[in-house]
Amino acid sequence: MQEAIDSFLLYLAAERGLSAQYRRSVEQTLTSFAAWCREQDFAWGDVRPDTFSAYRRCRREAGLADSSLRVEMVHLRIFFRHLHREGRIAADPAALLESGRMPQHIPETLAAAEVNTLLSSVDPQAGPLDCRDRALLEMLYGSGLRVSELVSLRAEQVDWDEDFLRITGKGSKTRYVPLGRVAAAALRRYLNEARPKLLRNERRADTLFLSVRGESLTRERIRQIIKKRAALAGLPENIYPHLMRHSFATHLLENGADLRVIQDMLGHADLSTTQIYTHVDRKRLVSIMETFHPRGRKKET
Repeated sequence: MQEAIDSFLLYLAAERGLSAQYRRSVEQTLTSFAAWCREQDFAWGDVRPDTFSAYRRCRREAGLADSSLRVEMVHLRIFFRHLHREGRIAADPAALLESGRMPQHIPETLAAAEVNTLLSSVDPQAGPLDCRDRALLEMLYGSGLRVSELVSLRAEQVDWDEDFLRITGKGSKTRYVPLGRVAAAALRRYLNEARPKLLRNERRADTLFLSVRGESLTRERIRQIIKKRAALAGLPENIYPHLMRHSFATHLLENGADLRVIQDMLGHADLSTTQIYTHVDRKRLVSIMETFHPRGRKKET
């Protein structure tokens, strides 16, 4: 079993070019499934379609979330397809395996007033770290970047002539994202006034956003920065980087932006991923109806 797993992971790396992070996730799934199969005294060739149902029940009883279980089923499906294609098993037992539909959760967002409160609470003149934090907040909200895209951002990705960012996102896909006027001004100010003060001679980080020690910021550090800034601004503590991205998309949609344009800016491969924001907009419309229409208001108690 382990030899087949190792061979598959090598295939994912060498022929599919998939990331180390993705391969680790696949390895965890296959190692868990192999251990379960050994407990049942199964070899790969003994696996049948109903085997996955039994395994799914076992994992669910163990407390695995539906979202994680869905990912595991995808991993198992592509693994057994590979085994069959390589002639290691006579038939593919996972050919009809369904990963299961994910319930659509409406993303949390901030109101525009809350975003303004957060951004305006950080004074870029107070010091280099304040200037940096204001710039990164403006970038997250103004361009809808993923936090992983922000921490890896380099100078050559910024087109100052056209005010665009060249972003390499998930799946190594490149997209061009407009850099808004306010975000561009905040970033320029940070690069001119604050970043030189954060640089250290012995550490010449290539990324734009630096820590107090002159090193590249991490995703976790940015999460901590946003939580701290939100608390100082008097906002709820559960504000996190991706919330800024959700707010970016939602506010664009609320103000009339085309859904496909938002899809391009977010870097979503499938429009259905972006369509989740239409549910947020519908929620806002219901709220407006209940507030302003004479026959839409809820009864007062």
